[in-house]
Amino acid sequence: MNRQSWRGLTLALMLGASAGALASTAACAQAPAAAPASRPWLDPKLDADARADLAVKAMTQDEKLTVIFGYFGADMGTKYKRIAEALPGSAGYIPGIERLGIPAQFQTDAGVGVATQGGEPKKRERTSLPSGIASTATWNPDLAQAGGAMIGSEARDSGFNVMLAGGINLTREPRNGRNFEYGGEDPWLAGRMVGAQIKGIQSNAIVSTIKHYALNGQETGRFVLDAKIGEADARTSDLLAFQFAIEDSDPHSVMCSYNRVNGDYACENDFLLNKVLKQDWAYKGYVMSDWGATHSGAKAVNAGLDQESGAEAFDKQTFFRAPLKDALAKGEVTQARLDDMARRILRSLFASGVVEKPVKITTIDYAAHAKVTRADAEEGVVLLKNDKGLLPLVASAKKIVVIGGHADVGVLSGGGSSQVYPIGGRAVTGEGPASWPGPMIYFPSSPLKALKARLPGADIQFADGKDKAAAAKLAAGADVVLVFATQWNGESFDSPLTLENDQDALIDAVASANAKTVAVLETGGPVLMPWLSKVGGVVEAWYPGSEGGEAIARVLTGEVDASGRLPVTFPASLDQLPRPTLDGDPKKPDDLFAVDYTIEGAAVGYKWFDKKGHQPLFAFGHGLSYTTFAYENLKAEAKGDALTVSFDVKNTGKRTGKAVPQVYVSPKAGGWEAPQRLAGFKKVELAPGASTKVTLTVDPRLLATWNEKAHGWSVAAGDYTLSLGASSRDTAAKADVAVAARSLPVGLMKP
Repeated sequence: MNRQSWRGLTLALMLGASAGALASTAACAQAPAAAPASRPWLDPKLDADARADLAVKAMTQDEKLTVIFGYFGADMGTKYKRIAEALPGSAGYIPGIERLGIPAQFQTDAGVGVATQGGEPKKRERTSLPSGIASTATWNPDLAQAGGAMIGSEARDSGFNVMLAGGINLTREPRNGRNFEYGGEDPWLAGRMVGAQIKGIQSNAIVSTIKHYALNGQETGRFVLDAKIGEADARTSDLLAFQFAIEDSDPHSVMCSYNRVNGDYACENDFLLNKVLKQDWAYKGYVMSDWGATHSGAKAVNAGLDQESGAEAFDKQTFFRAPLKDALAKGEVTQARLDDMARRILRSLFASGVVEKPVKITTIDYAAHAKVTRADAEEGVVLLKNDKGLLPLVASAKKIVVIGGHADVGVLSGGGSSQVYPIGGRAVTGEGPASWPGPMIYFPSSPLKALKARLPGADIQFADGKDKAAAAKLAAGADVVLVFATQWNGESFDSPLTLENDQDALIDAVASANAKTVAVLETGGPVLMPWLSKVGGVVEAWYPGSEGGEAIARVLTGEVDASGRLPVTFPASLDQLPRPTLDGDPKKPDDLFAVDYTIEGAAVGYKWFDKKGHQPLFAFGHGLSYTTFAYENLKAEAKGDALTVSFDVKNTGKRTGKAVPQVYVSPKAGGWEAPQRLAGFKKVELAPGASTKVTLTVDPRLLATWNEKAHGWSVAAGDYTLSLGASSRDTAAKADVAVAARSLPVGLMKP
């Protein structure tokens, strides 16, 4: 589907969602705005800044304190009872100011769809996108934006006007249990993809966050760990990803993270919140805490935190109530700062359209939304290995054996606060923890059923894989064997890079019996593959969402091209990592410890592997297609302040496919955190024999280093090499260009 078609589909989804029958509830109903003459801040002709100024002047002190304090929206047994006004099983609720026409804030997790929090017996069933890392694996910002528009529309039509989406933490630690929620290891790719999703979400006149700010790299010790890193390295890696995404999408809220950064908790970190976000980037939205990430009143407020979230359920004290009032009375917090907090929140409500377009619960076009998530899942599937053309499955494969992974009934999803509950109920029960971050959920989209529907002439048999010997015996005589293997990741825990439940041994046994074995992986990130040399193919399907079974079958059968590319490096062994042993002890969650990110600094992911000369299992950007492509006529030109790169892409194969040409840049003089950086990419679809010219403009900060003395970016004069190819390790075409010295401002640069 081309770009225009995607925009048309997204618009159709949004229009369709607003046309359903309304079923308003007392919790969601909003009073119509009064005439601007009596409440001028409700005049939509004024800009958001002017409206916020007028509204704050009209607020009482209690009203200001109201909008900065959030409640959790779900029951927690005897510990916490949901506030009545909150939507059941929701992430949070902030009361509105009825006399001013300011609506309440209804908050929902998370980045793949409308989630339901634990403790709520009746789960809302909604459409789930593939995991964030799977969406990033599409390398297609148009798809990310369409997916964001879809889940944003479901949020609005479920009664929510704040979506806690936009996860962008870089994959510094491949064992991180929440990598599946995020945008991979490169700041440019993550910034473009996550920014596009946020843009789609906010197209529904709701607020999206961007999170978790910042350096929230692992779940072990996430509440207490201290991320140690230098300013230049942070600015050139994790903070740069946030900066790119904020520039692209203008998220109306930033969620600060649990961890400490260089000694201070992120939600009371003056450097992160005041100096970088609000001063350097001139960010106009508000900072909300993660749930349980507020540790003080005056310190957090003065450091830049604007809203305390889920306070009564998760924080040790309700810091933005009595402690803040006391700090105001003592002069430890100024009235001007409180006004600024309220103003930022109201500005975001005005800027987003939440005030003019109240949310109401209405019907959702799930059939249309299924097409959006399926397309996202399809383009995110990465074909890592395909010896002897085992894939796509062809008519000559008369006997196909499918093994393991509950492929007969569904596909896996990631656990924790982002969990979307599937339409039609869970496909598998009784596995994984019964309570949070569980339950372990499989969406009822069966790869086996989808394969049978597409290959009616084939004999397709299934074995659950629990008996390895029986599975190997069944596989021995097959034309092709598909072993589905899973690794469940989730919030609050990290995972080893090994498949659970002895699945490595299962794959090994099956592949030993039949070399025509393809491993299909449903994981939240990289895994080790001790059986790699024995299998004929490997497919990384990630957590593919509500329509994952259909998407996987369409790729395996060649109904669509295999067009995903890795957004993360797959290591060959743990000793290739900057920290082979994971820091912290999950059995001692309250023990303070530090994680030394100065080891790799800004050399995250492929940059570390390039710097150290490690050979990865699979390189960043890698992914095979069912056709072949040629990249030709690479040219680079530095003219004025712009560096442009152009090249031709040609489909040299026999079927239509999608290429993802990638451009990397490196200074001949060296001096960077690693030999090269991703400088640009473009996904293009081409018919056999067709070609197209691609022109990319390189963001100047990708040529720069952080100059602490000048407090800005500096591009060094000299010769730079632009490399073009299919991955970070497949860059045969090269072109040199001379670049003039240049200084760049620290602030946001609008696209």
